[in-house]
Amino acid sequence: MNGIIRKKFSSQATPEVLAALRRIAESQGRQFQAVLDDALRDYIDRQQTESPRRHVLEAFASSVQEFDSLYNELAK
Repeated sequence: MNGIIRKKFSSQATPEVLAALRRIAESQGRQFQAVLDDALRDYIDRQQTESPRRHVLEAFASSVQEFDSLYNELAK
């Protein structure tokens, strides 16, 4: 996987959480561990920062690109 080093670990989760992660992985055509890694990274991001989450900033940047002229007109 792109030269990324991974370490195995053992943990437990409720059957509902595991089933939801598996459904997400299947619906996206991704591996379970990739979805789990994303979920863990999102959790870490939320816990370590008080700033907006990455997907919020990405959506904002996309909006600015798409509607820049509108925003400039509204600011007048």
